[in-house]
Amino acid sequence: MNDRAPAPGGLALVQALVNTLDLETGADALDTSEGRAPFGLAPGAQTRAAQELRESLRVACLAHAGHGPHATVPTLTRLLAGAPLLVLVDAEDGSASLAPADPAPLVSRVAAAVAQAAAAGTWGRLKACEAPDCHWAYYDRSPAGRSRWCAMGVCGARAKMRAYRARKGTKGTKGTTGER
Repeated sequence: MNDRAPAPGGLALVQALVNTLDLETGADALDTSEGRAPFGLAPGAQTRAAQELRESLRVACLAHAGHGPHATVPTLTRLLAGAPLLVLVDAEDGSASLAPADPAPLVSRVAAAVAQAAAAGTWGRLKACEAPDCHWAYYDRSPAGRSRWCAMGVCGARAKMRAYRARKGTKGTKGTTGER
């Protein structure tokens, strides 16, 4: 949908999962074997669980951008609760990291990615585009962290054009006929 660089680290997995559904066209990559392959998903229950997780992640990304939920979905806390994480401590340098206790389930990998990003302070930078027909996930690299759209050239331009037309429409025809 856009040319932004992918999110850093494990957030790239979360971003990729959220972006498996194109809200504008309704195309869901998880409906195809090619779309499920990067996530290691089987058709059926695994795919339905991933779609539910995706929409709960989208709600979190919308919240990061200051927007309310786009749909009623299970809380992300509830979905991630069944994914135990391990604290791994490197014997060489003593550094610590989080990893899924079982890396096979998608929910475990997502839980680890969210926890790592929260610890790194990057979780809140994964946002969803404010355009209601988009909600594409993007990583906000702007210095102030105030990006609003996945792509300024598409969603941003559309929003600005709608705002411009609304402003012009509210002025009526007075400005065009010379009346004041």
